Amino acid sequence: MDYTDFRARREASLWQRWNRVLLTLLFLAAWLVIVSLFVPPWKKLKLGHDEIDKLQQQRDEQQVLLSRQTREVNLLKTDPVYLETIARDRLDLMKEGETVFRIESASAQADKRKESARR
Repeated sequence: MDYTDFRARREASLWQRWNRVLLTLLFLAAWLVIVSLFVPPWKKLKLGHDEIDKLQQQRDEQQVLLSRQTREVNLLKTDPVYLETIARDRLDLMKEGETVFRIESASAQADKRKESARR
């Protein structure tokens, strides 16, 4: 083997290394392009799913509220005892000879204080 043969092999080896590096960089660039094409739609899809979940939760809350109010309307229309109890409670009325005890939460008492302070 002479020096030129060694040098030719070394240069070939160097070109093979550069080819591998360039091929790796090309693969990495192609992968980044593919990722950059799919990430924005994926984020948009995720936001859409989050919005759907939020709206479904609001719908469920509204359905619960509707069922409560429907039940109360039904009771007000059909149950005279319930109607009397609600009317007396909201108008602060009581029957003759009746004693009413009210137990209010701390937050309700604080609300009443604020209302009386405004007046």
